[in-house]
Amino acid sequence: MDSFSGVAEDDGELFVPLAGMDGMDQRIIDHAETLVDWSAQIESGDNVVVHVDEGAHDLAVAVAEQLGERGANVVTRYSSPEVDGAYLRASDGAFADNPSFEYDLYVQADSVLSLRGTRNTAEQADIPDEITDAYQQSRMEIREARYDTDWVSTVHPTRALAQQAGMSYGAYCDFVYDAILRDWEALAEEMAQLKDLLDAGSEVRLVKETDRTDLTMSIEGRTAVNSAASVAYDSHNLPSGEVFTAPADTAGTVTFDVPMTIRGTTFRDVTLTFKDGVVVDWEAAEGEETLTSIIETDGGSRQLGELGIGMNRGIDRITDQILFDEKMGGTVHLALGRAYDACLPEGETGNESAVHVDMITDMRMDGTRLEIDGEVVQRDGIFRWEEEFDGS
Repeated sequence: MDSFSGVAEDDGELFVPLAGMDGMDQRIIDHAETLVDWSAQIESGDNVVVHVDEGAHDLAVAVAEQLGERGANVVTRYSSPEVDGAYLRASDGAFADNPSFEYDLYVQADSVLSLRGTRNTAEQADIPDEITDAYQQSRMEIREARYDTDWVSTVHPTRALAQQAGMSYGAYCDFVYDAILRDWEALAEEMAQLKDLLDAGSEVRLVKETDRTDLTMSIEGRTAVNSAASVAYDSHNLPSGEVFTAPADTAGTVTFDVPMTIRGTTFRDVTLTFKDGVVVDWEAAEGEETLTSIIETDGGSRQLGELGIGMNRGIDRITDQILFDEKMGGTVHLALGRAYDACLPEGETGNESAVHVDMITDMRMDGTRLEIDGEVVQRDGIFRWEEEFDGS
């Protein structure tokens, strides 16, 4: 358990948690309140499934208290990469399709809260890709049932995550809560400007003069999501701070220059080339074998399911954790695989896949631009409504 009490030296600076329930850091309690009230909008009588990662015990305690006060019905599930990894390593890859005892749990749920907080970010790095792919494919209907709920995913700071981010534990806690405990209504108002532009637009183009990126995507008829960390906005991550949509007819090349860990493998300088909406060529300085496995998972894994534009200026550094990194202002992320129904016209089926894998490109350097229908909306990572925007 990665709770922290008392006073300790942390990289030469004193880290003193604020006292709350039973001496708990007050920010954990505030996190739980934000998750339950703003993000998940839990009401009395709601059926709530809570997934608790092995390092997120303290947050789970605070969330359980909040849910009890609101009269929700709760089922708690323990989630551990080590436990799951042991199961996958021992398996022969022949998994039952969508076992009903698990499927029915999510069908009956109103909300699913995932409290992430691992103790080892590379715990499953040695599991063969074909085993992981087979398991993911066997759970597609279960995932769809979860996505049909008011699900929200969040993260509790652990020492493993701090280490992955290259930060001291105290500094990482400050970083996490600065990203989570913010004025979400004010950010929602700012992000609405970009949502309106995307909703009215037909084509998005990304250009970066520093690499080979020149990519176009159709957004005709799509609805962008103002992801303000609440199910009221069709937003399911806390923290959030992005506007995303479901692109189609992708063409061109994009380089993802933000390093990240996927399936326990480091991905670095990934380049994808699209033609007629599908990936036709790919390469990576690191992680190419795993990248190939992801792309070849199924028919939908060769197409984009998401275009996301980060707008959370409270996230000011790369941490190798997608929940934070993809929301950073001045970045754009694209996901191979499944598209979210909230972005699609009623009755239209978007890209379907057993995977949804996000990768990030940094737009904050000179010579980059994001265009909607030929009009520059962001240059060098700065939006046109921000003071520093260069309109030339």
